[in-house]
Amino acid sequence: MEYQKRLHDLRIDHDLRQEDIAQILKTTSQAYGMYENGKRSLPIEYLIKLAKFYDVSSDYILGLSDKK
Repeated sequence: MEYQKRLHDLRIDHDLRQEDIAQILKTTSQAYGMYENGKRSLPIEYLIKLAKFYDVSSDYILGLSDKK
């Protein structure tokens, strides 16, 4: 599974909007949308923040593991 799909699924599962996640990452909703759509690569620091926020492993977000 591509990490973009995991980002989208995690966000939807938590009933959040792209704008909500963008605020957490201190970026714009347009920039975050590009990460979710695969138009930009997700920076490592954002991966770490999102793993902590969603309480999942970075491997889960990256699609390397199905274990959260």
